[in-house]
Amino acid sequence: MNPNIVYYEEEALNYSLGKTLFKKYNSAEWVKIENHNNIPELRNNQNSEFARMKQNLVIGIRKTHKYVPNSKTSDFLVPYTSSGCSAMCLYCYLVCSYNKCSYMRLFVNREQMLNKLIKTSNQSSSDLTFEIGSNSDLILENTITGNLEWTIENFGKNDRGYITFPSKFDMVNPLLNLEHKGRTIIRISVNPQEIIKKVEFGTSSLENRIKAINSLKEAGYKIGILVAPVVLIENWEALYRELFNILAETLSQKVKNELFFEVIFMTYSYIHRMINTEAFPNAIDLYDKDIMTGRGRGKYCYNPATREKGEEFLRYEITKRFPDNKIMYIV
Repeated sequence: MNPNIVYYEEEALNYSLGKTLFKKYNSAEWVKIENHNNIPELRNNQNSEFARMKQNLVIGIRKTHKYVPNSKTSDFLVPYTSSGCSAMCLYCYLVCSYNKCSYMRLFVNREQMLNKLIKTSNQSSSDLTFEIGSNSDLILENTITGNLEWTIENFGKNDRGYITFPSKFDMVNPLLNLEHKGRTIIRISVNPQEIIKKVEFGTSSLENRIKAINSLKEAGYKIGILVAPVVLIENWEALYRELFNILAETLSQKVKNELFFEVIFMTYSYIHRMINTEAFPNAIDLYDKDIMTGRGRGKYCYNPATREKGEEFLRYEITKRFPDNKIMYIV
């Protein structure tokens, strides 16, 4: 990332990471702000400015540290070193929270956040798993901050608990030689290449994501695959069948020996429709009134009949090729 403008909270420059980022991006324009959550000149932009705004960088201090219980592949969702993302997936769930201001925010008080992770882990009588990547893509963020490398090694030294995060990116080389002590679980999100190309703008290709999975497993990481989100565009059954064939053919045997799956169907929203229509007028329309129904205020999901058919299909196709690998959940 090479931002033209960096918005920053003044106090952030008192932190070591803030100083490092100031040197790294000293050729950019730096604009002082009061609060990383409220930048009026960005909030008031038109939806058509969405892609341009994604090139901005925001640096601040994370003030919210509340852990949220989770019942999927972790015990807690943890606010961590970033939120938002520079990629532009047309369905991005962060848009539901941040609207068009889902650009990347970096938080410089990483020591405070890691210390709470370790303290919480040590207070438990059993190993806890912490989801640290629910608000951003940490492999992408790591290319800017190095925070993920720092976190993996320092959390591993504690020898208690696990951290986990998902990613749609393949820039994993900096992680391969770390002393992670088996305490990091990395889950790579996959989709058919046609969907990646048409819907997941700015992310890594399927081929490169698979290479990253194999490399991470060789480095001793615990690995999961998210089929997420499942997007039911035209010819979706053939696309996902091909995806599972590719995975079966190209994942290493080491990966297959311990791999687990998560499957998440797409949730869309009115906000997505408004932004995408103006920011990406030539992109595919993910809203389909024939197979979608309302889900809460301003959100859409696939209707029960479509969802049931999709789950049956996906469960069959995954189990057919990976009979010994667990599907953790389908939602």
